[in-house]
Amino acid sequence: MALGFLSRSPRRNWLKWGLLGVAVAGALGVLLLAQWGDGLAAWPTDKAPAGSVALAVVGDSNSQSFQDAVSFPPGSPERGGALRPHTFQWTEVLARLRGQELDSGPWVTCGRPGEVAWLRELIGLPGGRAPLKQDYLYNFANTGATCKNLMGEFTDSRFRQVPRLVNLMDRDPDRWRNGVVIIRISTNDMNIGVTDEASRNPDSPAVKRVVRNCLDDIGEAVALIHRHHPSTRIVLVGAFDYSNHAVNLEKWQSRTALDNIAKMADSFDDALQKMVAATPNTSFFSDRQWFRGFLGTRDADGKPAFRTLHIGPTLQVVHSLGDSPDHSMLADFHNGLVWNTLWAQAMAKHLHDVVKVPVAPISDEEVVRFIRSQTDAPSGASVRATGS
Repeated sequence: MALGFLSRSPRRNWLKWGLLGVAVAGALGVLLLAQWGDGLAAWPTDKAPAGSVALAVVGDSNSQSFQDAVSFPPGSPERGGALRPHTFQWTEVLARLRGQELDSGPWVTCGRPGEVAWLRELIGLPGGRAPLKQDYLYNFANTGATCKNLMGEFTDSRFRQVPRLVNLMDRDPDRWRNGVVIIRISTNDMNIGVTDEASRNPDSPAVKRVVRNCLDDIGEAVALIHRHHPSTRIVLVGAFDYSNHAVNLEKWQSRTALDNIAKMADSFDDALQKMVAATPNTSFFSDRQWFRGFLGTRDADGKPAFRTLHIGPTLQVVHSLGDSPDHSMLADFHNGLVWNTLWAQAMAKHLHDVVKVPVAPISDEEVVRFIRSQTDAPSGASVRATGS
């Protein structure tokens, strides 16, 4: 029996078979995307602690949890090396010290490859978190993210964090009525190359374009969150001065270069503060101001003049690279245990004092106890910087 849709023309038959093949492949592709799981065997049913405030984070590797065994499998040199089980991100510190008051969601293995998430969204399905990682449910930060990854763009929407976070928030709008979203991003935008350009000319069109684009992305992210959840509080974290990164201390050793770099960071922070002044339920956290209180800065000639930080009676922390806790930064260039613990302490204070979240501030004694619990340091309860 002849197939009715085939004609006597071989060329037309090949065309019809080709179109049929494309249609079948497309249908199978849609079916595959629809069935592609997000790593969760079932939706988490963990109940949030009574009275806790939902806390979400978007950003880059400065916020992705270090204990993520999916992104950083055991034996990986990333995030603390052999000391990784005792090296925590600030988000992990907050969860351990204030997990009953700030709810970052359950610890889950969750997410899809960025390309899969994007294709699912093209056919009207939720993309979910991307990429696959092990982290708290409300933490959408991922290594390598830049400001464009907050909202995504036409040429690259694989890792669009905020629309996917909002989709998750929409599942429980009551939970987010008093919730908080922390946006901490820009380090990978104002990277070493951009910072070097700014050190010579902070008014360079290339530098201004990076700052402007990042601010536009953050503005769009804030607007989207508040369109869906207008009473959710949003914390905007300011720029980190790349000249203070431990790997860069031999660079830019002149007052002119450092002042020029500061002008770039000032333009970013000033714009964020204007955004906060014009936008209800937002606040600004100065990363540079915090760092100056943490380790200080360079001297008048641009030479390193950072403090030595004392944690308890024995642990002395210097601004350098290494996986042991006496270094401020890890060997892979990320912030270390002491840095992240003190940053978590500062963020808890900001949430309490500025955002008015009912979270108890983290005391210096708690900081020392937590760090000691990871370093087996002798007893003691002092956190001070030499000369302070």
